[in-house]
Amino acid sequence: MINFDAAQALLVGAVLPLPAEELPIADAAGRVLAEPVHAALASPRRDVSAMDGYALRYAEAAVGSSFAVIGESAAGGEAPPAVAPGQAVRIFTGAALPAGADGVVIQENCTRDGASMTITAPFGPARHVRKAGSDFAAGDLLLAAGRLLDPLAMITLAAADRAQVQVRSRPRMALIATGDELTAPGTAQARPHTIPESVSFGVAALAQSHGAALHARFSGADELPMLERLAGDALAAADLVVVTGGASVGERDFAKPMFAPHGLELLFAKVAIKPGKPVWLGRARGKWVLGLPGNPTSAMVTARLFLAPLLAALQGRDPAALLDWMALPLAAPLGETDERETFARARWTGGGLMPIGNQDSGVQAALSQATWLIRCPPGSPARTVGDMVAALRF
Repeated sequence: MINFDAAQALLVGAVLPLPAEELPIADAAGRVLAEPVHAALASPRRDVSAMDGYALRYAEAAVGSSFAVIGESAAGGEAPPAVAPGQAVRIFTGAALPAGADGVVIQENCTRDGASMTITAPFGPARHVRKAGSDFAAGDLLLAAGRLLDPLAMITLAAADRAQVQVRSRPRMALIATGDELTAPGTAQARPHTIPESVSFGVAALAQSHGAALHARFSGADELPMLERLAGDALAAADLVVVTGGASVGERDFAKPMFAPHGLELLFAKVAIKPGKPVWLGRARGKWVLGLPGNPTSAMVTARLFLAPLLAALQGRDPAALLDWMALPLAAPLGETDERETFARARWTGGGLMPIGNQDSGVQAALSQATWLIRCPPGSPARTVGDMVAALRF
């Protein structure tokens, strides 16, 4: 059994990104860049107005001054006429500044009378001009490889004038839920001695929120020959297989044995954490296999701590970015921990982090209240209100 940091280091060192594919920009949102993106043109491409108003020679601007309006300039329109002394051009936000002009007086400070404009109110020192290339120049690096194309990055990608972009393939994931007691949600009421299979739905949702494409899901009782067949089907369908349950060392814990005929090689077999000690990671047939505990809280904690970084690595992102621990205060006491590193579940209140009441690894109702994980090193003493702890968005 290894500690949490050692397990993360093994994951980071072993998991390589999936191949790249080219997509139209319209299909690239939520994907991860496989190449750096440089600007194909400058922004702005020329000096433009930041406001609606009148472009003129700023040295001539004064309250009471009048100017002959010789034309107008609109965004995307033809180049406006050059401005000579005593002249102005009606200009709109984003429009090209006419030659000879070096400033804009906004329309609220001007009065128009036919072909003449008079500045009628104080206008301040701002010139309301965005200089050519002030945002970025042609050739500038705008987005680095490994950047998630979130909504803000999509703006930058489009501004770079890219119609196509190289992104990492979305990891194809297969899920296998194991356990004799499990049945499909909606059927447990009519089947005594069963419980609704819930873990795979939470794991699938977490994986999809981190870029995975769920290609297959399976459910199997604790029968090794059948599970071996399911393991083969899952490996054939996916880049990554996640199996829930059967991760301990009991006689009916088959999560690892079911992959043995497929050449399972373990990267790590269990981790000294609480909850989630049985979590494991390995490879079979060249595909990654992650084993999560069957208890709902344990499964979701380990999915957040290991599945999310694993998916990041497969997509060429830095897995450490998915483990961004923050120092936050406690809003309620937190008990001491034993020799295993512990990840307590908590929710945020106005005063800090409030550990949820039931920290048992099998709870489901209380789990839905948790929005943060609190990292407690082995042998941590009890903490009180106001103490700072390391926390991660759950």
